[in-house]
Amino acid sequence: MALPVRDQLRYWGFALAVFALMLWFLGDVLLPFVLGGAIAYFIDPVADRLERWGLSRLAATAVITIVAVLLFILMLLLVIPTLIGQLLDLVQLMPQLFKDLRSFVDTRFPTLLDNQSQVHQALASIGETLKSRGLELVQTVLGSAMSALNMVLLLVIVPVVSVYLLLDWDRMIAEIDLLLPRDHAPVIRQLAREIDKTLSSFVRGMGTVCLILGSYYALALMLVGLQFGLVVGAIAGLITFIPYLGALIGGALAIGLALFQFWGDWLSIGLVAGIFVLGQVAEGNFLTPKLVGGSVGLHPVWLLLALSVFGALFGFVGMLVAVPVAAALGVLARFGVQQYRYSLLYRGLTHGDRDSD
Repeated sequence: MALPVRDQLRYWGFALAVFALMLWFLGDVLLPFVLGGAIAYFIDPVADRLERWGLSRLAATAVITIVAVLLFILMLLLVIPTLIGQLLDLVQLMPQLFKDLRSFVDTRFPTLLDNQSQVHQALASIGETLKSRGLELVQTVLGSAMSALNMVLLLVIVPVVSVYLLLDWDRMIAEIDLLLPRDHAPVIRQLAREIDKTLSSFVRGMGTVCLILGSYYALALMLVGLQFGLVVGAIAGLITFIPYLGALIGGALAIGLALFQFWGDWLSIGLVAGIFVLGQVAEGNFLTPKLVGGSVGLHPVWLLLALSVFGALFGFVGMLVAVPVAAALGVLARFGVQQYRYSLLYRGLTHGDRDSD
C-alpha cells in the first residue's frame, strides 16, 4: 500500500530542503563537482556516438579526455592571457574614451554641453568612476574566480570528476532509475525525458551556438582591426543564450569602440556593424533552428529571473545551475498546469460529472 499523498509531500519536501541547505552552505565545496557533472552531461552524447562507432566506453572517454586536454592547453596558452590582458586594458582605457566623447561633443555640438552643465559633470564623474571602480571590479572578479577555481580545482578535481562521471554516466542513470518510487516511476521517467530533451536542446544547443558566435565575433572583429575584439566577441558570445541581448550589448560595445577608433573611416565602422548583422542572421536562420529547435519553451525573462534569483541565493554555483534548474522547473510547471486542468479543483464537480456522462 502506497504512502498517503500528505506523507509523500512531507518526505520529498524535507529532501528538497536538505538539498537547498547543502547547496547554500557547501557551495564552494560543491563547485568542482557541479562543473564536473555539467561537463560530463554536456559530453555524454559524444561518448554515446563513439560507442555506436565501435569504441568501448573506456576508449571513448579516453579519446574525449585527450582531445579536451589538448584544447584546454591551446586555450590556456593562446586565448586566456590575451583575453585577460584586453579586458584590463579596456577598463584602463574607459576614462579616456569618455574624455574623448566629451571632446567630440564639445567640438561638434558646442551648444549641447556647457562646462558647468550637469550633463558635462555627469560624463566626467562617470569616467572617473569607471577608472576607480572598473579596475576594482575586474580585479575582484578575477580574484574571486581564482579563489573559487584555484589551480587544484581547475587542473585536477574538475577534470577527474568529469572523467569519472562520463565513464559511469549510463550506469549511474540505471542505478538512479532503480531507486525511483515504483508507484511514480513511469511519471518520473517521462518528466526526466522531457527535462533531458529541454536541457539537450537548450543547454547543449545554446552552448554550441554561444561558442560558435563568440568565436566568430572575436575572430571577425580582430581581422577588421578593432581593439579589444576578443573581449567584445567573448562578451557577445557568452550572453547569446538570452535572445538578442548578446548581439545588442556586443554590437553596441563594438560599434562604440569602432566610432572612437575608426572615426572618419566609415567602411571599417560599417564592417563592424555588418559583422553583428551577419551573426544575427546566421543565428536566427541557421544556428538556433538547427542546434536548439523551436520547442524548448524557455522565455528570456524566465532565464533572467532564474539567473538573478539563484545568483543572489547561491552565488557563482547558483548561476551555474540556474539555467538547468530553470529548464527543469519549466517542464514541471507545464506538467503541473496539465494536471491542474484535469483536476476537480479546475473543472469542478459539475463539469466532472458531465464529462463522466
